[in-house]
Amino acid sequence: MAGFNLGEKLIFQGSGADSTYSSASDLINAILPNVYVAAGLVLFFMFILGGFNVISGASDAHKMEEGKKTITFAIMGLLVVFGSYWIIQIIQIVTGLEIL
Repeated sequence: MAGFNLGEKLIFQGSGADSTYSSASDLINAILPNVYVAAGLVLFFMFILGGFNVISGASDAHKMEEGKKTITFAIMGLLVVFGSYWIIQIIQIVTGLEIL
């Protein structure tokens, strides 16, 4: 049976990911804070897009409604990201592991 070692193919600072990160949790710990930054950037641009649609759609009720929905979904996404951050903080306190 043929296998594929992804850790050998991902190169970080001249060595494979399997030698840089000893376990999957180490890799997740390196990626997770950057996911929150990316989510914040997406949220920011969704607010900008929704606000632009609301302002430019002042004469078109359908476009204004799309802008309001965009802002609503951006706020819902913010709540999901914020909630996941809190859950991770609670897991850290309960288990004593440092995730972030």
